[in-house]
Amino acid sequence: MRVKVSRKAHFNAAHRLYRPDWDDAKNLRVFGKCSNPKYHGHNYELIVSVTGEIDPETGFVIDLKVLKDLIREQVEDAMDHKNLNEEVEEFKELNPTAEHIAMVIWKRLRPHLPEGSDLEVQLYETPRNFVTFTG
Repeated sequence: MRVKVSRKAHFNAAHRLYRPDWDDAKNLRVFGKCSNPKYHGHNYELIVSVTGEIDPETGFVIDLKVLKDLIREQVEDAMDHKNLNEEVEEFKELNPTAEHIAMVIWKRLRPHLPEGSDLEVQLYETPRNFVTFTG
């Protein structure tokens, strides 16, 4: 029997959506005010879900304390109150869109999770705008 277990977290971060190979006018047309050269910020909400078999000894798919610590170490410590473009290595060459942020979070968490489990990362950039990445 496979069960999905989820943990909610949050972090605050600044970013700028832009392509350095485009001029400011094209960046503004494509990314709007999110291309502000002085950056802008979000209060990101994150839901990390692990789906897997229930361990017959513990009754867990994953210990939620372990998941909480992984999210803190791999996401919150790395991204909270940071400028994503300038302070998070993955975004030095990758535009920090919500889609890319969710993918980076997934890639940071996946190696630390039980083999055979599935991982889903749901990232809310605003209460109405969110993305889901499943690998």
